[in-house]
Amino acid sequence: MNILIMAAARKGVEDSVAKMQDKSHKCLVEIGGEVMLVQVIHSCLDCGHDAQIYISIESEEPLRTVPQLSQWLDEKVIQVVPSHGNLADSVLAAVEHMETPFPLVITTGDNVLHHGQIVGDFITQFKAGRSDIAVAFTEAQSVNREAPDVQLAYHRLKDGAFSACNLYGLRSENALKAIRIFEGGGQFGKRHLRILKAFGIMPFVYYKLRLLGLQDLMRKIGANLGVTVDTLILDYPEGPIDVDNPQFFAIAERMLRLRAEQS
Repeated sequence: MNILIMAAARKGVEDSVAKMQDKSHKCLVEIGGEVMLVQVIHSCLDCGHDAQIYISIESEEPLRTVPQLSQWLDEKVIQVVPSHGNLADSVLAAVEHMETPFPLVITTGDNVLHHGQIVGDFITQFKAGRSDIAVAFTEAQSVNREAPDVQLAYHRLKDGAFSACNLYGLRSENALKAIRIFEGGGQFGKRHLRILKAFGIMPFVYYKLRLLGLQDLMRKIGANLGVTVDTLILDYPEGPIDVDNPQFFAIAERMLRLRAEQS
């Protein structure tokens, strides 16, 4: 099992979270008393599955500014694979770098609220399946249990509202057929033109008119892309909450503080 953490800076875009602490990369911002990427890596190390962890970033240099990340690099706990242009090219470059790339789990460097159990549950379900790709979602009602103030962009479908958790599983080389959906980045939300371009006309119609439930819609999308898809529902309120902007930074910091108080 390999885990690839997407951590590169977005070219030509000033990241509002990185700017808060004058950092070159959002994943190097401190939150809850620890660097964001360090916490994400801990969630992977604590997942209960043996995995080699790769960081997709421009170079080692930004990571060397953080003592814990530098130590992990020296100890080969993590390895850097140079990022390329966009998410799709970066994933393909990472796969080329790995001697045995599959199965591969992909996550992002701002999933600071993820912990070992979330990552572990995803991997357990992914390994139990047979489809080319696994994608994790959380239902809106789960998020609202603990974070009703979070303004997530939910995918509202026939069987409910869902938000993606930035956890993806690729089982084999055939899964790479679907990587093109990341050519414009990893966030879809309510960006209808991106959804239309990535998934095709008919899945977009099904999506807009709420004619299908999540599982059936993902199967249709997979068929358009030439892959099979497992849709995994993770019942963790924090699952889809990443740190995209200062508002989400404040929410994540609050949730991390509550988690520390309860531990």
